[in-house]
Amino acid sequence: MQSSNIPRLAFIGLGIMGRPMAGHLLSAEYPLVVHNRSKSKADELISRGAVWAESPAVAAAQADVVFVCVTDTPDVEAVLFGENGVAKSARPGLIVVDHSTISPGATRGFGEKLSALGTSLLDAPVSGGDTGARNATLSIMVGGAEEAFEKVLPLLNVMGKTITHCGPSGAGQLTKLVNQVLVSVTNLAVCEALTLAIKGGLDPAKTIAAVAGGAAGSWQLNNLGPKMIAGDFAPGFMVDLQYKDLRLVLEAARQAGVRLETVSRVTESFGKLRSLGRGRDGTQALFEVVKSAPV
Repeated sequence: MQSSNIPRLAFIGLGIMGRPMAGHLLSAEYPLVVHNRSKSKADELISRGAVWAESPAVAAAQADVVFVCVTDTPDVEAVLFGENGVAKSARPGLIVVDHSTISPGATRGFGEKLSALGTSLLDAPVSGGDTGARNATLSIMVGGAEEAFEKVLPLLNVMGKTITHCGPSGAGQLTKLVNQVLVSVTNLAVCEALTLAIKGGLDPAKTIAAVAGGAAGSWQLNNLGPKMIAGDFAPGFMVDLQYKDLRLVLEAARQAGVRLETVSRVTESFGKLRSLGRGRDGTQALFEVVKSAPV
């Protein structure tokens, strides 16, 4: 960190989640450098005072803390260790915070490589969807050295509401996979419940109102249920990303010797959506698979 205690920040990956998260840091008046594969996604942030960097290495060279929010394990590896990756600018004191959801094992390996260069890596995947990103109410699950976590905690508080240090490197990613088990299985339950309501002759909107305030209430029911019955499948969190996360869940389960039957089923259903060309729909599109399933 700078002696002025105002850290210089970089944000790499300005998609549905990354762009609003970076925007909150900018609104909090932190100096911000940004990079994205498509520069057009950075235009709004640049108009507000962010500085464009031509590569992750250039961004990291100008920062004390680098935030990364990209899609999958290979994408993070490319950002960190590619030809113009963050590692080119790695140095003692630099902290990298990875908000992507990726393999816990790969995260530990990435952390070891950066640590050899004096740089700390925190895995800090998020939950809350695009709404949480826009409203700065994300849950952020962090793995890595506690000293580095304490240094970036004020920054994480700008973007999220529930910030938890979950343990050593990889613990944040594994916690996120636990989160995705709960999210995906609850999503499936909402789809099945609303299918029963509709095919049984109930008004689905009244059904949601009747059960949401009791023991059956959930984020998925309150937020995705109304979208399901309205046929609104615009993405807050895409099917492709949920499928990727579930692949990581099943991989982690195999390594832990755990059998997750319901997760296997919901993964298969999301795979069917992808085969139908629905990969860029929101995860509430799972409703389309459930309600059309043969008896």
